[in-house]
Amino acid sequence: MKILYGVQGTGNGHITRARVMAQAFSKRQDVKVDFLFSGRPEGKYFDMQVFGQYQCRRGLTFVNRQGAIDRWQTLRSAKPRELLRDIKALDLSQYDLVLNDFEPITAWAARKQQRPCISISHQASFTHNIPKLQNSVANRLLMKYFAPANIHLGVHWYHFGHAIMPPFVEDEQSHNEEGKDILVYLPFEDLQDIAALLDPITEVNFICFHPDVDKEVADDHIHWRRPCKDGFHQVLQQSAGVIANGGFELSSECLKLGKKLLLKPLKGQFEQLSNVLTLEQLGLCQSMNVLDTEEVEQWLEMAPAEPIGFPSDPQLLIDWLLTGEWQDTRSICQQLWQQVDFPEPLKRRLENLTPA
Repeated sequence: MKILYGVQGTGNGHITRARVMAQAFSKRQDVKVDFLFSGRPEGKYFDMQVFGQYQCRRGLTFVNRQGAIDRWQTLRSAKPRELLRDIKALDLSQYDLVLNDFEPITAWAARKQQRPCISISHQASFTHNIPKLQNSVANRLLMKYFAPANIHLGVHWYHFGHAIMPPFVEDEQSHNEEGKDILVYLPFEDLQDIAALLDPITEVNFICFHPDVDKEVADDHIHWRRPCKDGFHQVLQQSAGVIANGGFELSSECLKLGKKLLLKPLKGQFEQLSNVLTLEQLGLCQSMNVLDTEEVEQWLEMAPAEPIGFPSDPQLLIDWLLTGEWQDTRSICQQLWQQVDFPEPLKRRLENLTPA
C-alpha cells in the first residue's frame, strides 16, 4: 500500500504524533508512506529526519498574539489562491490512501480526486459528543470543513463511548522523582510576560523553551532555550512538572510520565479550551486563564501526578489500515484501549464522566 500522510505543521503536537507513526511505518515492508506538511515556513521545521524526503506547502495557519488567536491577522495572512492552486496541483493518483492530521491541502485534494481519506487527529474527536468549551457554530464549521475526510478516527485521553483511540506516546525513561526543575513551554506567550510570571519565584529553577529564543541563556533561576526535540525530552523526563498551553500532545506525554500540569489555554482556541476542560474534569491538571504568579505558586505545592500507561507502538493501527476495512473503526479503538493502563483513582472518575 502507498499512503500520503498530510500533517498540520502549525503546532509541534501534530508533528510529534506523525513522528511516532513515521517510525512505526519505517519498520514495515508492506507499506510506503510519503509526508506532506503545511502551516509554517519550511525553514521553521526541526528534527525532521524521520520523515525522509517530505514535502512542504504554505497551507493555512493561525496567527497568535499575546497568548490569543488574532483572527484579523489570521485572515490577512491567508493566501486562498495559493491554497486552491496547491490543492489542484497535488496529484494523488499514485496513492491508495490519504492519512490526514488536520492538514487541508491533502484532505481537499483527496475529496476533489475521490481518493479515500482517513482523519487520524485530535480534532477528529470533536466530531463526537465529548467535553467541549466555546463550541460555537464557527468552531463546528472549522472542525468539519478545514480538513474533510471519509473516515474520522479521533485521538483523545478517553473514548467517551465513540470511535476515538488513545494517543501513542513514545516510551521515555521513568520520571525522576528527585527532579525539582519545572519545564515551561508557552510558545504563544511573549518572552517578557513569561519572565514577569516566573521572576518572583526565585526558589525554583524554570527551564523555558520558546521559539523566540535566539540562544541558550541562564538568567538566575530562569533558563531560556530554543525548541529542540532531544533536549526538550531530556528536561521533560527529569522535571517535577510542566507549565504549558493546552496542546494535546505535550499534555499526553506529561500524563504518561506522571508529570503534574499547569495549563494556560490559548485564548479563543476552542481545542485548547476543551482540552483543559477535559483534564480538569479528570483531575489531571490545574489551569489559569491569565499568566498568574500566585497560581503558579499554589500549583507548585501540589502533589506529583500518577502516570497513565498510554501505548507507544501503533503497529495494530497500521495493520488495521492495511486491511482496508476502514468503516469498522470501533474494533480497532477497542483493541487499542485494551492497551491503556489507567491509575485506579482515574478509573473511578472515568466511570462518572459524561460529555459536556
